[in-house]
Amino acid sequence: MAETTFLDLPSEIQQLIVSCVAKNSFQDLYRLRSTCKSMRALADTPDVYYSFDLYKYPWWTGLRDTLLRRCYDVGNPSTLYIKGVEYFYTLKRHEEGLALMKRAADAGYERALYTYAMTRKLYWDDEEYFASFTREAVGTIGWLVRMEDVPWVPVVNEGFLTKKFMFMSTDRPLFYNCPCAPTLDFDWDLWQMELSKTEDMCNRCFWIKEVGLFLRDFRCATSFRPSTVGSYYYLL
Repeated sequence: MAETTFLDLPSEIQQLIVSCVAKNSFQDLYRLRSTCKSMRALADTPDVYYSFDLYKYPWWTGLRDTLLRRCYDVGNPSTLYIKGVEYFYTLKRHEEGLALMKRAADAGYERALYTYAMTRKLYWDDEEYFASFTREAVGTIGWLVRMEDVPWVPVVNEGFLTKKFMFMSTDRPLFYNCPCAPTLDFDWDLWQMELSKTEDMCNRCFWIKEVGLFLRDFRCATSFRPSTVGSYYYLL
């Protein structure tokens, strides 16, 4: 039986494999690109730039502005999310920022779906997108968005702070006064809501908790240094 190499596969399969590699590991993609001219050509297509998750990009390798531009041009979901968050929460360009976050969310990018759901709730009291998550999923994704992203750009605008104060005066007391589950801990000043009730809390309290954690911990978080973000928006 004759041996089949990667280049013997149909072009559609080759492209799909390279796109999967790009989604999971920039390092592996670079190794693939370095093997031959054919691999380099396969790695330099719109499908590959669309597949990148820019939170996994090793920025010390350089060429960051060119990469961001190429990814944005093909509608890369992680790039749309990053730009949308910056526009909405830092530049207060709400309409543009929300539209970009929604595009990323509709493309299935989980960070964007979580942040978009929280933003719709906070600014329009719209809980429709909460139905997109199970409790287990929102806990995992919420932690990723709030805690694992590097908070280079803190949210300090007046509108966001107003949402925090409104939450503390209206929603948060409902959480602690609801008898749905035992209160394990109570710390008003530090907002230790994740330690306050057992897991069998009612659905309302669960989402109050998640919104509270978002307000407490969320930053306009990207994995890019400030100079990178500035250069990126200059290019756009």
